[in-house]
Amino acid sequence: MKAFILDRYGKKQALRLGDMPEPVPGPDDVLVEVEAAGLNQLDSKIRDGAFKPILPYKPPLVLGHDLAGAVVKVGANVRRFKVGDAVYARPRDGRIGTFAQRIAVSESDLALKPANLSMTEAASIPLVGLTAWQLLVERAQIKPGQKVLIHAGSGGVGTFAIQLAKHLGATVATTASAANAAMVKELGADVVIDYRSQKFEEELSGYDVVLNSLDAATLEKSLRVLKPGGKLISISGPPDTAFARAQGLNAMLRLVLRLMSWGIRRKAKRAGVDYSFLFMRANGEQLGRITKLIEDGTIRPVVDRTFPFEKLNDAFAYIDTGRAKGKVVVTLK
Repeated sequence: MKAFILDRYGKKQALRLGDMPEPVPGPDDVLVEVEAAGLNQLDSKIRDGAFKPILPYKPPLVLGHDLAGAVVKVGANVRRFKVGDAVYARPRDGRIGTFAQRIAVSESDLALKPANLSMTEAASIPLVGLTAWQLLVERAQIKPGQKVLIHAGSGGVGTFAIQLAKHLGATVATTASAANAAMVKELGADVVIDYRSQKFEEELSGYDVVLNSLDAATLEKSLRVLKPGGKLISISGPPDTAFARAQGLNAMLRLVLRLMSWGIRRKAKRAGVDYSFLFMRANGEQLGRITKLIEDGTIRPVVDRTFPFEKLNDAFAYIDTGRAKGKVVVTLK
């Protein structure tokens, strides 16, 4: 089958279109014909080599963490899906590879595609949707009336998280450029901070939760807007010791991550704030709950651009500019 292959790690390393062996589904797997695949910053970071110490991938490998497509075969133990079903998923770590014509996915990572979305729209959802769900519902446990700051509101995670936070009853602030202010307000943001002309840490205070996807300086400034007992949750690092344990990393890597996060953990403790790092995980059951929110109109996808599959490297170049609004998707059909 045709796939885009990462032959070696490297900053903005181009992927090679070539042939890979056909995936062989196990008894608990579903073989999916990929019709569309979303791009994520996670793909760029793995390509660049940023996650070499903590994710067990060795080139040559196929990247890709989002898919939408049709079931072409099911394993002997599979009960929830049948051939012909339209599905979408974020395959689990160690089994990624959606930049290919077909992929074998664990049944538990898969969900039926929202009936009101195209394959392209559906492929934009899984990783950012699950990230927002695990941030807001699982980790932050947002309650109605709470105040949430979501950084980078026009990005993939931000556009989804704003909508989910509003659904959960929160007052939502976000950072965005003036050019994207109308878009994030339409998604539900109550307060929009123009990061080019305003300092969010001076404009906001008394917040319950901050979701950070930006740099270390933004992470530290975010402590100032939280009230005592608030939660600072980051998806851009630094990873903490809880993450190291969950990943089963060796003692040396656990020590390294402990040292990397020591500064922000110390400052958070002084401020009376809880700091944690979240690395989202595949979860078909949660994705099914997200499907219901999409089908009832609570949440809608935000797709910036689509590229044909053969232009995957051009799609990467676009997301590497950092200017994408919502998600970028490549189409195979």
